[in-house]
Amino acid sequence: MDWLYSLFFGDGIAHAVLTFALVITFGILLGKVKIKGVSLGVTWILFVGIIASHFGMTVDPAVRNFVQEFGLILFVFSIGLQVGPGFFASFKHGGVTLVSCATAIVLFGVLTAYIIHAVTGTPIPTMVGILSGAVTNTPGLGAAQQAYADATGVNDPSVALGYAVAYPLGVVGIILTMIFIRYALRVKFEKEDEALAALSHEQKYAQKVSVEFTNTLLDGRTVEYVRDLIHRQFVISRVKHPDGGITMADADTVIHPGDMLWVICQSEDEEAIVAFLGHRVEMTDEDWGNNTPNAELISRRILITKSSINGKKFSDLRLRTRYGITITRVNRAGMDLIPYQGLELQVGDRVMVVGPAEAVAKVADVLGNSLKKLDHPNLITIFVGIALGVLLGSIPLLNVPQPVKLGLAGGPLIVAILIGRFGTHFHLVTYTTASANLMLREIGIALFLAAVGIGAGDGFVDAVVGGGYRWIGYGFIITVVPLLIVSLVARLYLKMNYYTLMGLIAGSTTDPPALAYANATAGNDMPAVGYSTVYPVVMFLRVLTAQVFILFAL
Repeated sequence: MDWLYSLFFGDGIAHAVLTFALVITFGILLGKVKIKGVSLGVTWILFVGIIASHFGMTVDPAVRNFVQEFGLILFVFSIGLQVGPGFFASFKHGGVTLVSCATAIVLFGVLTAYIIHAVTGTPIPTMVGILSGAVTNTPGLGAAQQAYADATGVNDPSVALGYAVAYPLGVVGIILTMIFIRYALRVKFEKEDEALAALSHEQKYAQKVSVEFTNTLLDGRTVEYVRDLIHRQFVISRVKHPDGGITMADADTVIHPGDMLWVICQSEDEEAIVAFLGHRVEMTDEDWGNNTPNAELISRRILITKSSINGKKFSDLRLRTRYGITITRVNRAGMDLIPYQGLELQVGDRVMVVGPAEAVAKVADVLGNSLKKLDHPNLITIFVGIALGVLLGSIPLLNVPQPVKLGLAGGPLIVAILIGRFGTHFHLVTYTTASANLMLREIGIALFLAAVGIGAGDGFVDAVVGGGYRWIGYGFIITVVPLLIVSLVARLYLKMNYYTLMGLIAGSTTDPPALAYANATAGNDMPAVGYSTVYPVVMFLRVLTAQVFILFAL
């Protein structure tokens, strides 16, 4: 039975693979257990790894370090690709306030951790681990570990130990902060629901509205003339004439009083457009269906799957001129965008095309419309991006006194964000299905947490018994104090809606369990909107500040 003992407690490749597989399996199973609706999720992998290592199931350090770093790269790179398209947009349309509050929470957290270090004498590497655990930010942990190893040539297990000890109460502290703000400030959900109407002007989703055209001053004018006169982004998709016939509208379509117009516009422009054209009428999508006398007019969502279309503008394709169709909406990542000539298309976009069946079929051929093509991942973009990210992360930026680098967490994250946002300019296909991105991300974080746990387990019990129990209190202070300070300011002085505030709290700590609690409490998507607005910037800052905190203290 020596082979069996060697398989579980040896040092070969088979032992390493078995150890990682078992740690990840049991960690995921434990992550499904919820207490009061809250679970630690995949973070259980870290604790299972600590237990396995404590009882002798260790892995060769070289193999473990490779798995740890490569898992971290996969994790942060997939996050970057996901948030890249919305990263810069988060600074627009009211997002500046949210991002500023989230930035303040990050910086207050770092300041609180440094004050605790100065008062208690807790080593900086340990303090950074506690900080990362307190705000439930795993990439920050990886960035700190890698920065310390680069600067000193050795690993400090106390970074991972601090993270593991502080993490559980960090999750609880974030949710407790939401609850405290709610009851301390006597938040009434009825008033918050009423306040949502005031936030509608910030929404950029496409709206469909039916309008009876009554402006006699524009009788006999073309759609293009009316659109230029109003000078707002909107599309007139179809026109229903007084005789009941429905025609597809294009730039040259002439409209007369009594015509019904199907208008696609942004929500903040809806009132002005309706007032200019006439008045709103109630018509359903079925009323605008394919009920023309010869049933020629159809509408169809077409999926862009041809890589040659990636990055091209509508003005480059000239679809309306060549095929006589109208594109009314572009759906990207679940959001409907108003089409305009300068809009750059991406693989994975879904465009709503209206026109004769034969013309729509030709447009489908031009754009691809092959769902099967999207099943194949674009590995070139992924690995080119990883290579560029590693290169960027290895460049010394400052010497204070050790070289400051973005590292294997910051470099790939920044490159992925840039590729996700600007990749189409270089004809890079950045699209991955949501399931493929999630799979890549989950595999990466699972490998990373398993490697960190296996590496930290040897001294975990001794560290806690030897005074590490105090780290739990330090972590709780780091979690709660910055959140309370900024949340009170945001609520009392900035008059932030409570639903949005919950999203800010969850997003500034990049904590999915807290977001799940916020969504369930609110009963609407406002927490998710706040979360997604601040998440990209916060993720970047958490990774960067963790490294700077480590390096400036050496």
